[in-house]
This record gives sequence, C-alpha cells and structure tokens, in this order.
Amino acid sequence: MRTNHHQFMAFAYVVREGSFSAAAARLGVTQSTVTQHIAKLEEQVGAQIVIRGRDGVTLTRTGEEFYDLADRLVTLQTTISEQLEGFAALNKGYLKVIANAPQPALKIIGAFGRRYPDVRIDFGLHDWTTATRMIRDRLADIGLITSAPPSEDWICTKVHETRYVAYVPKEHALAGRGALSLHELTEHTVILPELGSLTERVVSTKLRELGLTLPRVIRTTTFPVMCEAVMQGIGIAIFLQESSLLNDAMVELPVHELDQTYETSFVAPKDRARLRLIAAFAEVAEATSR
Repeated sequence: MRTNHHQFMAFAYVVREGSFSAAAARLGVTQSTVTQHIAKLEEQVGAQIVIRGRDGVTLTRTGEEFYDLADRLVTLQTTISEQLEGFAALNKGYLKVIANAPQPALKIIGAFGRRYPDVRIDFGLHDWTTATRMIRDRLADIGLITSAPPSEDWICTKVHETRYVAYVPKEHALAGRGALSLHELTEHTVILPELGSLTERVVSTKLRELGLTLPRVIRTTTFPVMCEAVMQGIGIAIFLQESSLLNDAMVELPVHELDQTYETSFVAPKDRARLRLIAAFAEVAEATSR
C-alpha cells in the first residue's frame, strides 16, 4: 500500500475536530476533498475507519489503530514545517486546549492570547475523566488537568495548586462561618459536578471514609451552571477553589475534611510538546503560575 500524507492528514483532522466539515475548515479545503481522502484511505486499508453520526464521528477498531499513526504523522509534518518557516510559525496557528476547570486555564489562555494574538485557541471544558482520555487519545494539543495521572507518553508540568471548597450563597446562614464540615453539608442540598469528574471522585471517597451520605445532591455539567445554581439559592456547591472570579452573590469556604491540595498541570503528548506553539503555551503557563 502506498501511503498518501494528504489522506492521513484528512483522517487525523476529522478525528481531532469531530466532523468532516470542521476538518475541511482547519485544512483549508472543501468538505468533498476530505470525504474523498477518507474514502481512498478506507479503500487502501480495506475496511471502514470512520463512522459518521448525528453527534459527530466515531472510529471503528481499525480506525483507532490508524489514528495514532496518522496523528503522529501530522505532528512530524508540523515539526518539519516549523523548521522551514522559522519563528514565523509563532505568529499564526491553532491550538486545541482542554481543561477540567475554568481556572487557571482561562487565565493562561488570556495571557497567551495577549502575547500571540493571531493564534486561534479552541477551548473546551470537560469532566476530569473525559479531559484525561482526550489527551491520552491525542484528541487535544494541550490539557490543563487537575491531578493528572502519570504517563510515559506525555509531559506533565505543574502550573497551579488548589484545594476543594464550598461555594455558599452570600445570604445563606452558613456564609459567615470560617469553614464547614461535610457532616454539616449532609443537612443541605449539595451541588456537585457530573459523574466522572475529579470532584465527584474526591468527595465520594471522603464520604465513604467518614461513613456519611449526602441525601440531596444535584449534579451540574459545567462550573458556570454550578455558579448559577448557587446564586439562585438551590444549594451549596463543592468545587476547586478559585475556579472562577467570585461575585457578590457567593463566598468560598474551606471544608475541614477536604484539606488536601491538588496540582493542576500543563499536559501534552511528548512529540507535540516540541512544537513551537505548544512550547510557547507551556512557557506562558509557567510564567502565569509564578
């Protein structure tokens, strides 16, 4: 089989971007061109590699095997292009950044944007499990992940340290306390992120250790939704400290039993970490954390 790098690039970007149309936009070609590249690659492979669906694309087993190779080829070609273009490569480009909490991700992205205004950032918030999987599966360039698991396949550099706190409506009876306990929270509605989040895992583990249960739990999908629920008086939320700028409607209170600190790290696949844009992002992340 004679390989065609255009086919592999089309395939890699279809998976990265989640659709044929988004891949075409990133590559600067028509959607039909991407479709033709994928069709020819599947013909050469002798099996279907991508399944189109209403919610995007999914990989077949064969596609999963080929994606890692295709993505590494794209990374190698980008490295070569950067060597040819020199430092001009920093004046343009695109980065896909994911995180499991808004801060410090947005602070770092803001600082990077001011330094490199022509680089487009595609930012997404995901639960901890999804964010970790996306980096492992090479579906994002950079992850800003709390308590990232160790891996020989990626670099991991600390950029922030935080702990869990309770977000309480400012008018709530507990708002004036210096700190709260999980035992006290069993008497209130508690707002937690969705299943699969690091927060949910940490709180559930601690509750089991203490033999406690939270009788009234509301789960939210994102931190902004959680904040809105707190401000509407729906309950008390547990989330990472300084996840966002506080407003006058709520306060952060330490939770006695959740006194452990957690590191948020810059995470990227090792081969991608050598790319100039990603290395520049890492430099800004480190400077922002000082």
